Amino acid sequence: VTSSVCKLWHFLGKTGEELLHEVAGRYVEAMKDMEGRKPGPSSILGTFYLKNDLKFAVWKDRCAAVMCSIRYPKPDQLLSLVAVAVETGRMTHPHPTGFLGAVASALFASYAVQRRPMTTWGLGLINEACPVARTIIQGRGFAVDETERDWGYFCDKWQWYLDLRGLSNGVGPLLWPPSYGPAERDEAYKSFSLSGWAGRSGHDAPMIALDALLGAGSDWEELMNRAAFHGGDSDSTAVIAACCWGLLYGTNGVPEGNYSNLEYRDRLERCAEQLYALSH
Repeated sequence: VTSSVCKLWHFLGKTGEELLHEVAGRYVEAMKDMEGRKPGPSSILGTFYLKNDLKFAVWKDRCAAVMCSIRYPKPDQLLSLVAVAVETGRMTHPHPTGFLGAVASALFASYAVQRRPMTTWGLGLINEACPVARTIIQGRGFAVDETERDWGYFCDKWQWYLDLRGLSNGVGPLLWPPSYGPAERDEAYKSFSLSGWAGRSGHDAPMIALDALLGAGSDWEELMNRAAFHGGDSDSTAVIAACCWGLLYGTNGVPEGNYSNLEYRDRLERCAEQLYALSH
């Protein structure tokens, strides 16, 4: 893996660095459009440092940037997917519990494109993507010691979740509580979390999203009941779940009012078309 990662960064070369500089610039530009919105505190602080061209090491747990990439959707593009997710994620969320959430979001989006069985997504995250991410961090040589110190929590918590749902083998059968209504889900999601605020961190936002996807299947209303209507950081969990659900099912069963008058719709569609062209 180490050899492959070195070859990857050699291949990306100037183009890779230009991409990261472009993303950093876009983060800064996007902060000008936050009036009436609520960006996370780590995003605000991280973007401040990007804007002022400062190196920073703010080691806090926050919800990872939800940048679900379909730029690298194929199984043989895993290295590129993880490399870009790691570096774009830790621009604003340098703690591993944060930027690994960006890896999880991008990975699950690629799995949705691949039509990979959803019961294998969590296992793929900790067995395939996380080791690659760790090697990338070591190879890049930035904040290696701090990252190594705090690395274990993310993977340990995901293993705990897979055991809880009977997915440690990637097959199932899925294990659900006998009653799993709104009140029970709120308590369950708190147990996923770092400090009782469900979906706040990079590990549990994609975890709750996956839990919702597994439980809802192709039912949009049920997905929203599980991913969007809970007492935690529900916008973060809903956007990850909805991204993956849309890649799987499109707008089938989604009320037209949920997508007919989207802000920046033209820009979103243009971006999607360009990503599709690049990935093919």
